[in-house]
Amino acid sequence: MEQKPTRVRIVDAARHLMLTAGLARTTTKEIAKAAGCSEAALYKYFSSKEELFVTVLDERLPGLGSLLDTLAADPGGRSVEENLTEIARSAALFYEQTFPMAASLYAEPQLKRRHEEVMRELGEGPHKPVEGLDAYLRAEQQHGRIAADADTHAAASLLLGACVHRAFAYEMTPEGRPPRPLDEFAAGLARTLMAGIAPAG
Repeated sequence: MEQKPTRVRIVDAARHLMLTAGLARTTTKEIAKAAGCSEAALYKYFSSKEELFVTVLDERLPGLGSLLDTLAADPGGRSVEENLTEIARSAALFYEQTFPMAASLYAEPQLKRRHEEVMRELGEGPHKPVEGLDAYLRAEQQHGRIAADADTHAAASLLLGACVHRAFAYEMTPEGRPPRPLDEFAAGLARTLMAGIAPAG
């Protein structure tokens, strides 16, 4: 069986380790070992663990950022509610996987500060999806499909905040999972949000 290219193995290994051990405890040395290459080989493709983390988000997780960029550029022929449902579904899946990765940083303040510095240098961070959804909603506002006085940033924060909350809030319940299936959650969230931002009439 043909072996995957080195870069692919590195990104796959990084995703697995970041999900199972957390970002704070995952090292480039461990990633290289799991990928079957040297740490020097890893650094030929990635300048830091943070750059690798961003690559995992972009290439191995539900494409929230690319979906928001696409919709902001061209809202498309579907209704705003349909687009928001797709966004909510993608965001819930995205945060379900990224929350376990990033949560470990909060136990390591020094590592967290370094991570934040590098993410700022890369122009990345958890604020980016809010900015992307805000841009999409403003584009819809210009098309008259959202009320002219709607607070698009607040709406974006509400939708994505609910998706983040879903990622961690239910693990300690007796069922150990959210009370509603993902599709039902996404549709209900989009419908409820639209009730507050739809044009009058």
